Amino acid sequence: MRVFISYEKLSKKEKRKIDLKSRGDWGNVKPVDIPHKNKKAYTRKIKHKPTVY
Repeated sequence: MRVFISYEKLSKKEKRKIDLKSRGDWGNVKPVDIPHKNKKAYTRKIKHKPTVY
């Protein structure tokens, strides 16, 4: 029979093992947030280049 030891008293390695077990898998989901441009924000970028004839 295993003796119960509180999480705070465990070694770093044992805590890491428990933490890795409890973490789930993202599967096919990519956790990266896709930045979208704010349509109302002011941009300094030139919309149309001047044409030189």
